[in-house]
Amino acid sequence: MNTPICDFCEGYRKAHVSRLHMPGHKGQFFLGFEDLDITEVSGADELYAPEGIIAQSEKNATALFGSGRTLYSTEGSSQCIRAMVKLGLTLSKPAGRGKILAARNAHKAFLYACALVDAEIVWLYPQSGMDLCSCPVTPQALREAIAAHRPDAVYITSPDYLGQLADVAGMAKVCHEAGIPLLVDNAHGAYLHWYNRQHPMDLGADLCCDSAHKTLPVLTGGAYLHLSPTANAAIGAEAKAAMELFGSTSPSYLILQSLDRCNAYLGNGFSEDLNCCARRIAALRKRIPDVSQEPVKVTLDCHCLGYTGPEAAAALRSCLCEPEFVDSRYVVCMFSPQNQEADYIRLEQAIAALPHKEPLCALPSAVTPSPAVMTPRQAIFSSHETIPVTQALGRICGSPTVSCPPAIPITVSGEIITAEAVALYQKYGIHTVSVVKR
Repeated sequence: MNTPICDFCEGYRKAHVSRLHMPGHKGQFFLGFEDLDITEVSGADELYAPEGIIAQSEKNATALFGSGRTLYSTEGSSQCIRAMVKLGLTLSKPAGRGKILAARNAHKAFLYACALVDAEIVWLYPQSGMDLCSCPVTPQALREAIAAHRPDAVYITSPDYLGQLADVAGMAKVCHEAGIPLLVDNAHGAYLHWYNRQHPMDLGADLCCDSAHKTLPVLTGGAYLHLSPTANAAIGAEAKAAMELFGSTSPSYLILQSLDRCNAYLGNGFSEDLNCCARRIAALRKRIPDVSQEPVKVTLDCHCLGYTGPEAAAALRSCLCEPEFVDSRYVVCMFSPQNQEADYIRLEQAIAALPHKEPLCALPSAVTPSPAVMTPRQAIFSSHETIPVTQALGRICGSPTVSCPPAIPITVSGEIITAEAVALYQKYGIHTVSVVKR
């Protein structure tokens, strides 16, 4: 598969042109890659109005993913989520404010997106005892929620931060029976098309975002917004405008080259490498307490080993293993085909070296419903103040205070901070919160 963006940038580098344009480094080395870092010079195309090399590269990605259309983002899935929310409501053509039915473990970028477009959110909460990061929803529960709330779109996260996979196909069927689109935050699952065709685009989602940089060999910030063939036919002409609405007018050509180069790898060699990685992790899982459903993620339930998450993470770091995410119970380790054999061996040895202890019994980090007295938009755009968590009981949440990862709000903007929320903030080591000024 050709790589038009990379080829152009390499040719520009070799031409030794006098760079009388941005960026200010003028191709001179400071970090070592500046000669490939360009702007929208003649022939380089424009990300939000592509007709040349970017258009061709995005067509290559569209063919690889089998979508109706795939667009590039150089600002991660956060940009794609904002555009996806806007486009998803456009698909339903709601009168007035749109209403989105969303699983409660949504990334805070979704909350910001709804605030920006002034969408109403109806939350689907996890079952009692489920973790903050997970919100399993069955197709039947979704069908009942749609009948009760009559939303204009449905939004879910799959895979979630702990590696749990939703029944995307079942939920897509329910949504389509109701005549509304299914939007999927697939930030952690860009690779799933090459693993038994389990990508949301394969399973019937209408719109979907991937953080390419999370699981593919792409620079940080590289992401995709996918439209299904049906969605593309309905809103394809508006997709670039929606991305531009929420994006910088100075996209990174280094990230664009990374996405472009990744196409060649996805088309030749990635599937075999991915399956090798998944087999290696499957062998590792036989010897550790893993709860992930993802083929390339390891989620340690540290309580089964008799440790807290931070205690287990400290042991891993002492063996030169740096995890992706740690909370009071879980340690999440993300793998990709680019991990080396030493990485698997180190993790296995680090876990095996932990002294045997009795399993811990603790309540899960569950999020509970809180009463909303303002819309997210009203709360986010109000004046805020930061106060200690210990003084936040009964106050209205301003900006969502949460660590990233997992970036899942404990209290949503506009909701009252409850005693249960205060306890959860403290459990996650959050000492101050943003609240609406009185």
